[in-house]
Amino acid sequence: MTSPLLEVRDLRKYFPVKRSFRQVLHHKGQDFVRAVDGVSFTLERGKVLVLAGESGSGKTTVARLVLRAIDPDAGSIIFEGSDVTRYTGSQLKHFRSSVHMVYQDPYASLNPRMKIMDIVMEPLSIHDKASTKEQKEEKVLKALEEVRLVPAQEIARRRPHMLSGGQRQRVALARALVMRPALIVADEPVSMLDVSVRGEILELMQTLRQRFSLSYIYITHDLSTARYVGDDIAIMNAGRIVETGPIDRVLLSPAHQYTKSLIEAIPDPDRGRAYESTP
Repeated sequence: MTSPLLEVRDLRKYFPVKRSFRQVLHHKGQDFVRAVDGVSFTLERGKVLVLAGESGSGKTTVARLVLRAIDPDAGSIIFEGSDVTRYTGSQLKHFRSSVHMVYQDPYASLNPRMKIMDIVMEPLSIHDKASTKEQKEEKVLKALEEVRLVPAQEIARRRPHMLSGGQRQRVALARALVMRPALIVADEPVSMLDVSVRGEILELMQTLRQRFSLSYIYITHDLSTARYVGDDIAIMNAGRIVETGPIDRVLLSPAHQYTKSLIEAIPDPDRGRAYESTP
């Protein structure tokens, strides 16, 4: 049996609460927000784990910890058998070439001053020192074709403001894909897109997953898309995972009251069949 791609064990991240001078004088101890408080989960290779919960539940902080964008206060992140919380220097740089993120806002995550060619080439410029400029450009064009942005050469010459929201998110996917990572962390990747485009992006993500044996951590507060993309789900509330398991079981037969309340909040007039069909 192969080992999991990612294991998160008892991960913790506390942020100090800013206090006024008067509060400092009257309180001896420091107050903290427990953004991530003892989170553990496992992600198998080629699978999708959905992290779901309302805003402020700690989902994005978990993502930033997994990416090593911020350091945990405690716990471990085991990626391909190694604890990446101990990585520094070249080890950390190599790890970051294997894990990429797709952000929520396709309008803010792409530099408006850069051409699409340069945006998608950014990871290659940082991590791929062996390829020539021409080889990197070929990799960029191939990545654009893989996310169905064609003709790729024409798209590569454009700037973000010349593209639609859906096209911009495809560029973000191409940028994440160009280094052939093992894991992509997608933070609410369709929440800011038109409803008509969301299904296309989700279907594209599934196609890329199957083609390149990708694993995803899919972060969302929208349970109506969770079952379509996920294999397993972890429900977060106040920095903790309150329920986890196969996505069908959790969404169709929730055990925790918080999970039930999230499902009941879905604005669907026929909630009884809310999960009987995919979007």
